[in-house]
Amino acid sequence: MKSNIFPTLRYRDADAAIAWLEDVFGFEEKAVHRGDDGVVHHAELRLGDGLIMLGQHRPDGFFGESTPDADASPAAIYVVLEDVDAHHARAVEKGADVFRHPVDQDYGSRDYAARDLEGNRWSFGTYDPYAQ
Repeated sequence: MKSNIFPTLRYRDADAAIAWLEDVFGFEEKAVHRGDDGVVHHAELRLGDGLIMLGQHRPDGFFGESTPDADASPAAIYVVLEDVDAHHARAVEKGADVFRHPVDQDYGSRDYAARDLEGNRWSFGTYDPYAQ
C-alpha cells in the first residue's frame, strides 16, 4: 500500500497566505484552483520534496463553519531542511514571528520555530525521520 501525508490548512485570506508562504518560507506554487468567485478553493505549495494543501476558509467548507483560530489548534507542521540557519535568516529578514530561534537539540537536530501570518505554528529542523 502506497501512502503519504499532506498537511492541509485553511486561511481567512488564502491569497495573502500563499504570497506570504512563498515570500517568507520559500514555498513554490504547484497549483491553485479557484471558484467562479475567484476565491482559492484548493492550492498546493511545495518546499523541496514536501507539499502542503490550503484553501480559503468557507463556512460551508470541509473544515466547518468556525473561523480558523491557530491559537486554538494543538497541531503544528514540521519541515525537514538541510540549512536551518539560512531558512531562519530569511524568515527573520521577512518579518516572521519566530518564537524559537535555531537551537541544537540533544537528539541531533538543529531547529527553529515560527508562526505564519495567521498564527499557524511551523517547526523547521534537520531531523529527518526517514533517515533514521
